[in-house]
Amino acid sequence: MKFSTRKDMEAPIDAIFDKLSNFAAFERAALKRGIEVTRDAPSAGMPGWQIRFPLRGKMRSLSVALDAIDAPEAMSFAGESKSFDLRLDLTLIALSRARTRLGVELDIRPRTLSGRLLLQSMRLTKPGYTRKFDTAVQSFAERLEKNHFSPHA
Repeated sequence: MKFSTRKDMEAPIDAIFDKLSNFAAFERAALKRGIEVTRDAPSAGMPGWQIRFPLRGKMRSLSVALDAIDAPEAMSFAGESKSFDLRLDLTLIALSRARTRLGVELDIRPRTLSGRLLLQSMRLTKPGYTRKFDTAVQSFAERLEKNHFSPHA
């Protein structure tokens, strides 16, 4: 299942890329929300993380690694959990010196039968999930643009 959206921001591409690649800030924000984050030893020079978080009454685990980086235009992350493979692609396009477009694509693929069943049930309500995804990306982009990245907003 794929989700994608984009947001135009009033900031230079280099500034947005610097904020997106500040992994330490994202780690701190996750820890403040009660998410357990452990940075893995870099493989091929790319950082990775082990993430544990509560979801629907159970602790879930997710392994995420920076897959590719093309400063200042793109970043890709690959992740896997017990039931899913995930891919997150962030793309930046300079519209002008002070304006940047952020493109976000999330692809979720099942690894198990239970994952396949869950995704199939999600497909029935995909418009609602798409709206939530768009809203979350828009909110994140606005905070990033205003330099107010915060785990609480």
